[in-house]
Amino acid sequence: MTERIGFIGLGIMGKPMSLHLLHAGYPLTVLTSNKAAGELIAAGARGADSPRHVAEQSDVVITMLPDSPDVEQVVLGKDGVLEGLRAGGLVIDMSTISPAVARKIAHAARARGADALDAPVSGGEVGAKNATLTIMVGGSPAAFERARPILEKMGKSITLIGEAGAGQIAKAANQIIVGVTIAAVSEALLLAAKAGVDPARVREALLGGFAASRILEVHGKRMLGRTFAPGFKIKLHRKDMNIVLNTARELGVVLPMSANVAELMNGLIASGAGELDHSAFITLLEKLANFEIAAG
Repeated sequence: MTERIGFIGLGIMGKPMSLHLLHAGYPLTVLTSNKAAGELIAAGARGADSPRHVAEQSDVVITMLPDSPDVEQVVLGKDGVLEGLRAGGLVIDMSTISPAVARKIAHAARARGADALDAPVSGGEVGAKNATLTIMVGGSPAAFERARPILEKMGKSITLIGEAGAGQIAKAANQIIVGVTIAAVSEALLLAAKAGVDPARVREALLGGFAASRILEVHGKRMLGRTFAPGFKIKLHRKDMNIVLNTARELGVVLPMSANVAELMNGLIASGAGELDHSAFITLLEKLANFEIAAG
């Protein structure tokens, strides 16, 4: 029998993800309070006026929300998902949140005879639209196998990392690498440009060597083209870096490069750049150098 899916969180990522599920033939219920709900309902989804009512009409509820408090409120709060989810139901949180909150949700779901997975994603808006997301999953193997056909409609690389919270740890590791690499690419291109060397040719050369990376390829191009419309907003990456640093403190781990990147992101947000794509990281370094790379 086809699983009935509820989807809560129809933002830059959630909207295309939910459309993939709808187009794959899954019965879909969405929150009518979301401004994108009308488009989903016009395409065949049902509407519900609270997370509880979404869950009452669903076997599996997916959440894709900005931060830990949002997920806690929607899943555990009054009129939340767990108030409406029947025994045997499944919650899949695809947001990027604290590993501790992911474990809390899993515990609460299991106490009600349901189950939960934390399944954060990487790939940004492009990956969401193309159904090519990388999905890192924490939870039981049985819940993972149940969810796999659903996740395959939204992503191409889907890995069970470990028990509850493990998916969020993997995503934290991902955000460290992405954030620190964006900073490194920003520094490299700025150095080249300030030295009077064509940064586009430097990028082209580096893409053929050991410094090549997806960040240099995609975000380096954004930096040089000055195209900072958000695929993933600076304010959301800073939120993720705070999750990284809070988790590191809990574990007694020192992450100096992550801390530096988070502080620089704080500066970007203070300057009003929080809504821009995280490739706009370079603009803060340009201000500090009193030098802006010419669009090319």
